[in-house]
Amino acid sequence: MSPEPLSYLALGDSYTIGEAVAEHERWPAQLVAGLARRGIALAPPRYIATTGWSTDELWAAMDAAEPLGQWDFVSLLIGVNDQYRRRAVDNYVPEFARLLERAIALAGDRPERVLVLSIPDWGLTPFGADSGRDRRRIAEELDAYNAAAAKECAGRGVAFVDVTGASRTLGLRPDRVAGDGLHPSGLAYADWTALALPVAERLLRQRP
Repeated sequence: MSPEPLSYLALGDSYTIGEAVAEHERWPAQLVAGLARRGIALAPPRYIATTGWSTDELWAAMDAAEPLGQWDFVSLLIGVNDQYRRRAVDNYVPEFARLLERAIALAGDRPERVLVLSIPDWGLTPFGADSGRDRRRIAEELDAYNAAAAKECAGRGVAFVDVTGASRTLGLRPDRVAGDGLHPSGLAYADWTALALPVAERLLRQRP
């Protein structure tokens, strides 16, 4: 008899729900497929993610979705809309930290079952080029957000995967941008999945 698939909760914003791509192209869905090829059965994700959400809006949506119960695996990618709204990193850090703590609790108080992805650099997209915003400043602010998130993860023993670098190299290719000129394409999400897959596999092969 095949083992029961592990449950998976995916928390985030447009980058998690996969704005402008098919459901199977979302990075959490691609992660599930990749893990299956490696012999790890992960159930299709339950998403709490919507385009445009900031950290506080994700928190409120999680409140509205309670009771959420316990999960074998939880992913978190949030913050781009905080930065887009010009919120200072000092405002982002406590909001991210409490979401991270909540993700750990939802994973049964197992930080080793939580995976966080960095925020990609939207400033390099066609939308970013046309936005009138200073793309160097966008990059600097996102670097500050990501450095803060990585520090919060390290302090709690949570895995942090940097996809920002891929968004700045492979993401410059037209086929890495969805039709809306802003969000990643399915191929871009495949790039992210390639980075997250070995980390997720290591986490899920650990003894509970």
